[in-house]
Amino acid sequence: MKQQQWQLCRKKTQFNIKKKFLWRISILRRYVLSVWSQFLACWSGKISGTYRPLPSNSFATTTTVSSSSSSSPPPSTAGPIPLRLSYGKDSSDLVSLKISLFGDSNIGKTSIKKRDEDIAGMGINHVDKILDVKGARISYSIWDVGGDESSRDQIPIASKDSVAMLFMFDLTSRRTLKRWYEEASKYNQTAVPVFIGTKFDEFMQLPVDLQWTIASQARGYAKALNAPLFFSSAKYNINVNKVFKFITAKLFNLNWKLERNLTIGEPIIDF
Repeated sequence: MKQQQWQLCRKKTQFNIKKKFLWRISILRRYVLSVWSQFLACWSGKISGTYRPLPSNSFATTTTVSSSSSSSPPPSTAGPIPLRLSYGKDSSDLVSLKISLFGDSNIGKTSIKKRDEDIAGMGINHVDKILDVKGARISYSIWDVGGDESSRDQIPIASKDSVAMLFMFDLTSRRTLKRWYEEASKYNQTAVPVFIGTKFDEFMQLPVDLQWTIASQARGYAKALNAPLFFSSAKYNINVNKVFKFITAKLFNLNWKLERNLTIGEPIIDF
């Protein structure tokens, strides 16, 4: 009799524990879904926000690099960009994600992130974008390595600890895309690689047969390296937001549906 009572008590206790566990999981799931829905709304422009550069003394990593020049001008401030982001002074509750940008000069890297802080003389442009979502904040720390030869020494520090590396190339000139990837991947092999063909608006002016050749080559290279490919234009905000949404969904294993687009004459999305 006592044994039956003990077994009954044990089953009841296990049931209560399981019920409490499932309740907590349900609460956590609702919170994550709420945050994600607000995040998508923010990227689509439904939530207003502001964008300002993060002061250099607020981000410890930027101060660990020594400048090769004797004098450094103060950071410059640029205007707003299409991304709907906001900036907060308290960094204690941030989820910080480092993203690195690689590519030649004059291909649209600065336009896609809108340079706000230049670590002068070091070949790295650095800016933080902070997204507020119902008390949860995600900070995108974007490191842009200069496209000239003198900036290549900064590839290791830009690659270190990055969760994603964006390899950008002019769709009308893909000369050194392979070299950038090979260099950066030496220092970080866990980051999500993303290939971005820029200046899609100019690419559209090329003959259709040349567009097909370029698109086929770019897709083949991205597929060989198991990397997604986006054709973009920062000037017209084509696929810019989708790149950052793709990275976030990939990192947090979130259910965000992105459709492939392989139609020549339209901005390619392949993954």
